[in-house]
Amino acid sequence: MTGRLHTTTEDNEVTVVPGAVTAYRAPAGALPALGSVIVDADRDVVGIFCGTSGDLWSLRPVTGGTEWTVDPADARPATPEQRLRAETAGANARSRGEYL
Repeated sequence: MTGRLHTTTEDNEVTVVPGAVTAYRAPAGALPALGSVIVDADRDVVGIFCGTSGDLWSLRPVTGGTEWTVDPADARPATPEQRLRAETAGANARSRGEYL
């Protein structure tokens, strides 16, 4: 991939290229943007934020599969390295036809 995948401004606005994985940069207490890469620290797994289920957040595997829920207290933003790995894993899975 070439070019920038996202741009973050001082007021937490994010401009995203369609299909790119977004960075979670929401202020404390706010929900991450849909599609943000989040780390489930309890499981030590990276997932994509899909929304909420009651008081829990729903994440799905980067390469596709069944969603799971995580307590927001156990979730943290992915590091730039983790986001890059997640995006690469998703691209590889799509190229193999495993995930659309």
